[in-house]
Amino acid sequence: MTIPTPSSAASQRIADILAERILSGDLAPGARIKQDELAVELDTSRIPVRDALRMLEARGLVVMRPNAGARVASLTMRDLEISYEIRERIEPLLLAESMPRLTEADFADLKAVMERNEQVTDIDEAIALGREFHWITYRRHEAPLLAQMVERVWDTTQSYRRAFLTKTLPSGDRTHDVEHQLLFDAIIKGEIETAQAVLVMHIRRTRIALQRSGRTNAPGS
Repeated sequence: MTIPTPSSAASQRIADILAERILSGDLAPGARIKQDELAVELDTSRIPVRDALRMLEARGLVVMRPNAGARVASLTMRDLEISYEIRERIEPLLLAESMPRLTEADFADLKAVMERNEQVTDIDEAIALGREFHWITYRRHEAPLLAQMVERVWDTTQSYRRAFLTKTLPSGDRTHDVEHQLLFDAIIKGEIETAQAVLVMHIRRTRIALQRSGRTNAPGS
């Protein structure tokens, strides 16, 4: 068993703080991260701050450039489209890995999340519930590399999903609720191919909406 050193623990703590700020939208895509100011704020040296930024760069949340410092990763429209195309391909694989091992307790958890999601009006809660719903469907996987790929894509596009939901959630569009119900129905019946098809439709719908919008917003699935 590897015991974390004080320096690695400090770096992880800083990485967690920065990741939360990025995923919550407090640090927007393209925002500069000033290492000196961050070190002062968190009462630490620049070394764990630099190490934390490298951790986040590996997650795709931060971009570091020589002589240019660190910035929150930003995506072009094409980057976003490719990210959703990746989701269409790899998430059905992860779903198929997980579905045969899902339990009645998992089904109950999915139902509870769906019920909460039907009432949600808060952007942060909507994003969290969307992630929770999909992750429950994947939680019984035995493919950690695939799961890491999915989480990376989720993280790198979350700021854009937030911008999209800020505009669409107040409109009362609950199409995602209907799609979640269809996915749930297929999952509890053990119909893997149907569940995969619904998931692809769910992801593709938002990708197409993004392409049609012509703006750098990401869908809120």
